[in-house]
Amino acid sequence: MPLFVNRDQVFAHQVHLLEHKLRTKEERILELETENAILHIRLTESLGKLHQEHEENTKALKRQQQEEEEKKITCLAIGKLISDVQALKQCLSEVFAVYVSFATELDEQSKQLQKELTQQGSCSLKGCGGNESQNLQAQLTALEHSLEEERVKCNAERQRRKDLHNTLVELRGNIRVHCRVRPLLPFDHVQSPLLGSGPVSSEQIVHAISDDTVVVNCMKAGVPAQSKMFEFERVHGPEDSQETVFEEIKPLLTSVLDGYNVCIMAYGQTGSGKTHTMMGSPALGGRSGLQQGVVLKASAELFRLISEKPASSHTVEMSVIEVYNNDVLDLLSGDEQANVSAVHRRESVSTSCSSSQVSSLTQEPVSDTSDVMHIMSRVLKLRAHCPTLVHSDSSRSHLIVTLTIFSKSPNVRALARRLQSAKKSIQHSTQERWSPRDDSLGSPASSPCPSPSQSPCTSPRLGTTRAVFKTKLQFVDLAGSECVDMTGVSGPALWEVSCINRSLSALSDVLGALAEQRSHIPYRNSKLTHLLKDAIGGDAKLLVMLCVSPTQRYFTESLQTLGFGARARQVQRDPSRKKSNTLKVK
Repeated sequence: MPLFVNRDQVFAHQVHLLEHKLRTKEERILELETENAILHIRLTESLGKLHQEHEENTKALKRQQQEEEEKKITCLAIGKLISDVQALKQCLSEVFAVYVSFATELDEQSKQLQKELTQQGSCSLKGCGGNESQNLQAQLTALEHSLEEERVKCNAERQRRKDLHNTLVELRGNIRVHCRVRPLLPFDHVQSPLLGSGPVSSEQIVHAISDDTVVVNCMKAGVPAQSKMFEFERVHGPEDSQETVFEEIKPLLTSVLDGYNVCIMAYGQTGSGKTHTMMGSPALGGRSGLQQGVVLKASAELFRLISEKPASSHTVEMSVIEVYNNDVLDLLSGDEQANVSAVHRRESVSTSCSSSQVSSLTQEPVSDTSDVMHIMSRVLKLRAHCPTLVHSDSSRSHLIVTLTIFSKSPNVRALARRLQSAKKSIQHSTQERWSPRDDSLGSPASSPCPSPSQSPCTSPRLGTTRAVFKTKLQFVDLAGSECVDMTGVSGPALWEVSCINRSLSALSDVLGALAEQRSHIPYRNSKLTHLLKDAIGGDAKLLVMLCVSPTQRYFTESLQTLGFGARARQVQRDPSRKKSNTLKVK
């Protein structure tokens, strides 16, 4: 029996298959269109991000260009100010030389005129005329007028020099941060038994690549090598000497006699060279003067500047204190004759003028660098020391050396009035000398102006008023900033490390509060910050010297020190104000 195929069923089945394929294709097309739309959205987002990044890069490039232009303008301005200061210094020295020559000449001619006036007085009864005396009197008046003009010019040039110098220092910043990288030392290659038996990490990773930039090469196991760059006002490499370091600090000392407080602070870990930079070698200079520290060099420069001023116009007193375990100790309070090395505990007191002082603080007068050297050699033996894993003779306290300068300014108006009265006295005595009614005036012994020491023209300084105001030059040698594990100490010494780290943290908090311009600055969180209140946040000029060890062994401490300096650079204070020395005329 033949088989019959139902064509309708076959066709229906094929149609069903084709419809299924069509639906599948349509679903696939819909999926592709959805994916295409998603890809378009992602493309749009990527283009938007790319455009935004391009705009940000363009803005950053513009900001960088503006900063570079501003930096160039600032450098040019500072260079011009430096050249102006140099020129003014030269002009001031020339004017001062002329002033000295005029003063010497006037003194000699005054003595000569006194002689001639005495001789003319003896000749008056013999019929000598008065024309020559009048000529001499006119010459004396002309010389005094010329001397007064030169004195006014000298004072004007000196004031211009002060203004330009202070402007230059303020452009550089009232808080300046310098960095000094010490050279490799023998103890960098010595492995401490408490640090394990591994290799000594004495590879040098901190480099001073320019005068204002230091680079730290971060090398850790399993981490790609990185480099961190820090910029400061001045960076000293291992090859820089003590003299080179001091030359960058030297301009600040002029500001001390101009009426500003100045503070120089050394910050860093133990063994990084803080005490060497501030105090010098253990022999305080030894055979080589180049090994003297900032304290002695600054003292010598200060006394040199004072020697250029009028005699007895400035006096200096010195005090030395240390902050040990958050206690203030007066290192000059011991009895030197009885060979008593005990020091007395003091308390810091905040005054009404936003400055800090220490009650019953011992201050000794100093007149030259040898006095300062003698005091420093005496007190450094009393400072707290303790051996640690970092250094065999580690300083465990913050040392603060203060030179207080008392300046006496003569009352110029009173001097002028005294000079005028002296001239009138000279004229009156001359008239009486030539008067024929009193024959006894012809004798030199009976003259109302018998000698220059008794003459009113040589004593205008008598009876003038002087106002005394004081400024401070402070040197701060901070204790080491390393962590407890690095020191390896135990027992009671742990309290020392804890107090050191707390006081340094308080110092960092104060700088952070100043940088953020908070309404409350936590000076009272530590005795150290309380004592340095007028040096950190007042109108003083502060210089922070960062001392850094160059090796991989002290990588963490070096980064912490450089980070502290970077925060200090962010502090923006009001321009320094010179202490008022306005005088009252009596």
